[in-house]
Amino acid sequence: MEQSLITNRDFIIVGQQAWEVEIGSNCKNIALELSKHNRVLYVNPPLNRFTQFKNKYDGFTKSSKQAIRGKENNLLPIKKNLWNLYPDCVMESINWVKNHFLFDTVNKWNNIRYAKSILKAVEILNFKNYILFNDNDIFRCFYLINLLKPVTGIYYSRDYLLGVDYWKYHGKYLEPKLIKKNDICVSNSSYLTDYCKKYNPKSYFVGQGCDLELYTDFAKEPATGSKPKKITIGYSGALLSLRLDIDMLLFAAKSKPEWDFVLVGPEDNDFLQSELHQLKNVIFLGLKEVSELPQYIDAMDVCINPQLINETTVGNYPRKIDEYLALGKPVVAVKTEAMDMFKAHIYLAENREMFLQQISRALAEDTAEKQQERKNFALSHSWENSIQKVYNAINDFEKELIST
Repeated sequence: MEQSLITNRDFIIVGQQAWEVEIGSNCKNIALELSKHNRVLYVNPPLNRFTQFKNKYDGFTKSSKQAIRGKENNLLPIKKNLWNLYPDCVMESINWVKNHFLFDTVNKWNNIRYAKSILKAVEILNFKNYILFNDNDIFRCFYLINLLKPVTGIYYSRDYLLGVDYWKYHGKYLEPKLIKKNDICVSNSSYLTDYCKKYNPKSYFVGQGCDLELYTDFAKEPATGSKPKKITIGYSGALLSLRLDIDMLLFAAKSKPEWDFVLVGPEDNDFLQSELHQLKNVIFLGLKEVSELPQYIDAMDVCINPQLINETTVGNYPRKIDEYLALGKPVVAVKTEAMDMFKAHIYLAENREMFLQQISRALAEDTAEKQQERKNFALSHSWENSIQKVYNAINDFEKELIST
């Protein structure tokens, strides 16, 4: 691949997450990295009819409704070269429609509304020859490559969405078409890259980055007191039963009552109602600001990712692994194909008994030398390196396009 930086180009980013999302976002990091050398329009997902009424007091819903009514500027500067757009349109909620033809007809109408809103911002910003980057949004962005007519269309696969009920029914026939119609597909795991290659030979593994400065430059809390610290096993991230094995956590916490299991992140209903809340050595700290996470992770003796294996997670690249390693922490994770790239630096387990054994092993084998090796490995997973691989894919495609 041609190794060269792309500069002074215009990028439009569309996808699933609004800019104001509270949890870590690959897409936001990608936008920030692209904006260092290019102009970037980050487009929030448009409001849909159902959300408009269900979450009418939510901050995002209120801001979107103000934009739709024209009461507030819907194109906001974030920083130099980066703007955030609240689309001034409402999409019809149609995922309940089971007829593929009817769904596709209304979805195309939704896409047309969405595209018109984006094109208004494109005209204001005077974007030219732009590159469209679709962050894993199958439905709302299915026709955008046809309607916006970018010089290069990129589909970013970062999760296997077809394992999720919301995407499964219509997504099974739409996502392959979407992958095929884009010029390039990029993925953050080898599993997803292989999946995309079934439909588009120009599919590339680009990995992903970690906000390394946040994890290498934070101020450590000074040690206090002479009382020995209780061993702390920790997890940082959203606590979702679709992605995490509650039974594995229960087994570990019950087997080792002398350890504290500290869980940092928002919980879904299954976690809120789980037996974990009845155990004295399981501590739920809730959602924390991203800037606070290094302090919490640094206080953990071993960091874990008790991933549940299913269609959704088998190809998943959990960004928390890089965050753990950036702090030099021993890491124990469930073995998947996507975790193979980490196997020299983390401990992998195939069942709950092995998971517990690996935590004990990680505690026993931890050394200053291993901590530095983990940090060095994490440093190679910068957003700069990941985006350079995206640039390489664009350069190769556009060079080939010119030659033909």
